[in-house]
Amino acid sequence: MAKVVIYCSDWCPFCVRAKTLLSNKGVAFEEIKVDGKPAVRAQMAEKAKRTSVPQIWIDELHVGGCDELFALERAGKLDALLAG
Repeated sequence: MAKVVIYCSDWCPFCVRAKTLLSNKGVAFEEIKVDGKPAVRAQMAEKAKRTSVPQIWIDELHVGGCDELFALERAGKLDALLAG
C-alpha cells in the first residue's frame, strides 16, 4: 500500500471530501494540519508550489488537491496509485 500524506485544514470542505474518499477506500493516510501553523503551511507551499489545501501526496507523487484526486478516481487511475 502506498504512503499517503494530506496537508489539510479542519474547516476546509475540500479537505473533508478528499479524506472521505480515501477513508471510503480503506486507505490510511498521514494528516498534517496547517491550521494556525504558518511554518507547516510554508513547508507545504514550498513542496507543493501551492498554498491551498488540501495538498496530497501518494508516495513521492504530488497529486495536487481534491479536484485532482477525484479526477484520478473518475479516470480509474487512483486505485493503482494507492496500491503502490
